[in-house]
Amino acid sequence: MSIADDPDRAPARSHLYAMGLTEEEMRRPVVGIASTWTGTMPCNLTHRELAARVAEGVRRAGGTPMEFNTVAVSDNLTMGTPGMRASLISREVIADSIELMGRAHQFDALVCIVGCDKTVPAGIMALARLDVPAVVLYSGSMLPGRWRDRDVTIQDMWEALGERAVGRMEQSEVDDLARHACPGAGTCAAQYTANTMSGVADFLGLAPFGVGDIPAVADEKAEAARRVGEVAMHALERGLRPSRVLTRDALHNAMVSVAAMGGSTNAVLHLLAIAWEAGLPLRIDEIGAVCRQVPIVTGLKPSGPHTAADLWRAGGTSLVAGRLLEAGLLREDVTLVDGRTLRQVAADSVEADGQRVVARVAEPVKPPGALAILRGSLAPDGCVLKLGGREHFVREGPARVFDAEEECFAAIQSGGVAEGDVVIVRYEGPAGGPGMREMLSITGALVGQGLGESVALVTDGRFSGVSHGLVIGHVAPEAYRGGPIALVEDGDTVRIDSAAATLDLLVPDEELARRQTAWQAPDQHLERGVVSKYAATVRSASDGAVTC
Repeated sequence: MSIADDPDRAPARSHLYAMGLTEEEMRRPVVGIASTWTGTMPCNLTHRELAARVAEGVRRAGGTPMEFNTVAVSDNLTMGTPGMRASLISREVIADSIELMGRAHQFDALVCIVGCDKTVPAGIMALARLDVPAVVLYSGSMLPGRWRDRDVTIQDMWEALGERAVGRMEQSEVDDLARHACPGAGTCAAQYTANTMSGVADFLGLAPFGVGDIPAVADEKAEAARRVGEVAMHALERGLRPSRVLTRDALHNAMVSVAAMGGSTNAVLHLLAIAWEAGLPLRIDEIGAVCRQVPIVTGLKPSGPHTAADLWRAGGTSLVAGRLLEAGLLREDVTLVDGRTLRQVAADSVEADGQRVVARVAEPVKPPGALAILRGSLAPDGCVLKLGGREHFVREGPARVFDAEEECFAAIQSGGVAEGDVVIVRYEGPAGGPGMREMLSITGALVGQGLGESVALVTDGRFSGVSHGLVIGHVAPEAYRGGPIALVEDGDTVRIDSAAATLDLLVPDEELARRQTAWQAPDQHLERGVVSKYAATVRSASDGAVTC
């Protein structure tokens, strides 16, 4: 019985009348539209307009839309500050809030409009929990800026700080670049975390291929959003719940997409979290195994020259899917939310004449190895190396140990880190941070100073998708929970072997045992609030840093 016809729901109807709904609208299926709009960053700035267009599509297909909002945290605006601790925590808060709204209002279907990094996995996690017919709409990347006759993105801004520190740029040049790097609304303009996860949403089957590729400010986005509203209604008619879409094969395809498109290290955390919410067993090493087999077929920043807009013009994720299908790297027995098969997606793709963004698997942009999972005496439960398709390497060097990101950044900017050092940044893990801050300030400074390939950075924190160089994150167990990274001292030798997939601390066992006995976890001075709750409940990075 609908809310319009149930005698006992008259009080509820009174509020719906107050909102302008008719009895006919009350009898239609109700589609919740979860927006992650915020006026605090460009990434999600278009979400209110997109929600209105989705609502038009829902109405066009015979449903009643109900919009609601949740939070989002800007990684770029909080980077290098204590505010960055809120970023990963926000993934759980966003998922929780969408779930709560879904459970409270019992929507018949859902559309999640997502943008900046944590909103994409958070939306998918919430849909897995609620398991009502649902669609993900990625709001799209910003266009690249232009500066001195070249395309620039936020990556250039962070690396400019390092160039300034060694005298290759003046502050006036950095300020001028800042005026041009980000020309309008949208997520960061290359294969950083947000666009990596947009591809994941496509390959998981929850987002219609091609819609997320459209830049945020492109005219085509509005009609695409209307179509998403219709897709949600069609998914409802077919009873297409996320549990039918989020399968082991779909998860495999998502991992392949991350590897093939040179994705962000954050995808490891988010894939593990999505698998957890969907009830699909996934170990961190499985992601590493896929990356060892799949070459990089897109030349996207930060490891290539192209931007997200270039990928859209070239043919988008649909073209990537076609390349991977022809090489037999995708599993085809999957369900896509818009009713197509992967073969149909590939057939529908339009490859731009002369495009140089997407290669064939037989002639890839780079060999297999976008990411690598390492284990060893320094990371018994695993860690993530951003290999970026580079040649395998062995690196030994003396440790330079820092107990916070700010300490490390200051040392780099003052010339206190030298070629060959292995920089250790600890107590920045999920519980120890708390919140597992990204280290873009550090990686940007190293690359900007020309040290990106000669200094290795090892942390129990994580990295922005913008980061590149010799970076190893997500070291587990983390320092705050007594992992071996807590025991490293200045001058200790650290050995990285990418081919053997090992990360080792070359210190005798008896010395480590002595240090372990003397070690105590630092006092975090957390008394109450969301950060305290997160620190108390979060699991290891090797489990996706989920809370339970």
